[in-house]
Amino acid sequence: MVALSMSSLQLQCPSKLFFPLHHPYSNSLQPYSTPRRLRPRFQTLRILCAKRTGKQRYPSEKKKLKLRKKEALSSVTNKFEGIWRLSKLAVPVQNDPGKDFLQIHIGLLQEIAKVIKFPVASMLPEEAFSVVRKSFDARKILKEAKFVYTVDMDVCKLLNLEPRTWDFINRLEPKVGLIEHMPSEKISRDLTSLVRHIKDSNGTLPREQGHNIDSGESHKCSTARKPRIAVVGSGPSGLFASLVLAEFGADVTLIERGQAVERRGRDIGALVVRQILESESNFCFGEGGAGTWSDGKLVTRIGRNSDCVLTIMNTLVQFGAPKSILVDGKPHLGTDRLVPLLRNFRQHLQSLGVEIKFGMRVDDLLIQDGHVVGVEVSDSTTKLQSDCKKLGFDAVILAVGHSARDIYQMLVSHNVDLVPKDFAVGLRVEHPQELINSIQYSALANEICRGRGKVPVADYKVVHYVNDKDENSPLKSEFTSRSCYSFCMCPGGQVVLTSTSPSEICINGMSFSRRSSRWANAALVATVSTKDFDALNFHGPLAGVEFQREFERRAAIMGGGDFTVPVQTVTDFMENKISGTSMPPSSYRLGVKAASLHELFPSYMTDALRYSISMFDRELPGFISKEALLHGVETRTSSPIQIPRDGATYESLSLRGLYPVGEGAGYAGGIVSAAVDGMYTGFSVAKQFNLFHGDIESVLGKAQGAGMVKY
Repeated sequence: MVALSMSSLQLQCPSKLFFPLHHPYSNSLQPYSTPRRLRPRFQTLRILCAKRTGKQRYPSEKKKLKLRKKEALSSVTNKFEGIWRLSKLAVPVQNDPGKDFLQIHIGLLQEIAKVIKFPVASMLPEEAFSVVRKSFDARKILKEAKFVYTVDMDVCKLLNLEPRTWDFINRLEPKVGLIEHMPSEKISRDLTSLVRHIKDSNGTLPREQGHNIDSGESHKCSTARKPRIAVVGSGPSGLFASLVLAEFGADVTLIERGQAVERRGRDIGALVVRQILESESNFCFGEGGAGTWSDGKLVTRIGRNSDCVLTIMNTLVQFGAPKSILVDGKPHLGTDRLVPLLRNFRQHLQSLGVEIKFGMRVDDLLIQDGHVVGVEVSDSTTKLQSDCKKLGFDAVILAVGHSARDIYQMLVSHNVDLVPKDFAVGLRVEHPQELINSIQYSALANEICRGRGKVPVADYKVVHYVNDKDENSPLKSEFTSRSCYSFCMCPGGQVVLTSTSPSEICINGMSFSRRSSRWANAALVATVSTKDFDALNFHGPLAGVEFQREFERRAAIMGGGDFTVPVQTVTDFMENKISGTSMPPSSYRLGVKAASLHELFPSYMTDALRYSISMFDRELPGFISKEALLHGVETRTSSPIQIPRDGATYESLSLRGLYPVGEGAGYAGGIVSAAVDGMYTGFSVAKQFNLFHGDIESVLGKAQGAGMVKY
């Protein structure tokens, strides 16, 4: 589709044109005229996320680690001021009050006393210490399961309350990763407080000069129109981008094709109970995005203690998340907590003047001279587009999820660059939660009862790399090596339908905050790339999307319709035979049907999954079980494309005024990383429209995505 003229706009849509087609900022914003880096089209992207540790570190990394140790020793100017951070304090389970207790206790004081070599733990004042992180470690290599803490020790408080600790603090020496000194306590703010602090600080208020909308000439900011920004999608990235821009004073319109969580919940109920699928309001589309009806995991690979992640976590607490997410080593919310949180988030945005349009689908971008000047929208509750409206904006932040396939197609029609990206597909396995508890905890499994107990409900994370160099590998040299791993493990959860079309079956897992279900489920997936797409004759930028659809349609046919999911026991999958009538029960509520899931994928993918499951069983003895049930199919683990953008401005490299963000754009993988990406994009757009004049990295730290993308 080409740029639209005035006449073509009026012909295509009879409704009133709400905007002038010239772009008021096009002559004023310098970033729009900067040279653009071109990327090769249709070249698959590889995501690199893993960290090397121990002997696997490169010599350069070892050198950096030694340098850090030297810096740690030399950076302590006064041991008797500031904060000492004590990490990896391991408390045996029998000495700990349990997973829900996040305060200082005698068992923890005993471990602190060992580190600072203080003889009597009971004499240490609890008020001088605070828990920063608490996690549970039940690995088999340990003699016993332990709770592992990170604790901050306030030296001034400690010396005031117990002066006899002076000699012990004097002898304390920093050790990288174990004992570290900070001159002052690290203060982390929620996003609202952060932006308001920036606005109140000297030198960061909006400049006196603004842009004249009609002529481009400068004039006083007080008479300038606020920049109008459209945010498309109300998932984590869209919500946090909207929050930043609204706090900075932009005129923000948040457009969501789905419904608010209250109505969305009713639509999901109709799907589960009466098998009625609302194509625009379901497990994928609606307020909060696909993560709302999920496990609500807040774990991330982009730095748990980084400034940007802490800002996101504090903002979630501001809107109703429990404060325990700031301390828990594996924080999660659960759907029951996400729903009221999102309601509070929405009300705060509306109090800032954000206009939220639920049930409004973006059908097209309005483009003039290579610049987005607005969007064409229609009522998503009807299949007709005769009620379309054209809305003018100065910029559009595209924060859709990875199931918005119509948006991808629309972008291709405008020749916006989309690059195929590696992702993963597979099956979702479900075990009885008691079995997973027993595998992971042995005797400690008795400590858990329907989500309650002293230790967390057991989960797992497994990965295996399959290649032709492994003599036991089923892969032949002509096929690509691939990683197989567990994904989105939901302890105490259930399997749910994430299809957006009646002719397709796609599933995911979810759980509530207590994780009290009788089942544990996780996706078992294998990575796929353009070589796999080519093998099925899928080519071009949307080859990955067509690859997903192919297997979702196959799964729907195997299930026989009415959203019935094809299933097979793990033991039968390993032996290439269809499961009989005596299958284990499933948490999936729309019905299951025995099927030959070993015939769903190409044989080389099935072989890779089967071989990896056998490896997983070595790590988790009992994983291969007649009680374990495989469900098909899991295809939407991450976006199948990436929309190339400028690394500094977050603007699309092929269409000015468009800001692709979050998981659907290929820059995030989960609630937290999507929220972080939306936050950075919000700051960048605010900076381009002269609402923010500081340095983004000095405020939030260096931006990090879900993984480093290598072209």
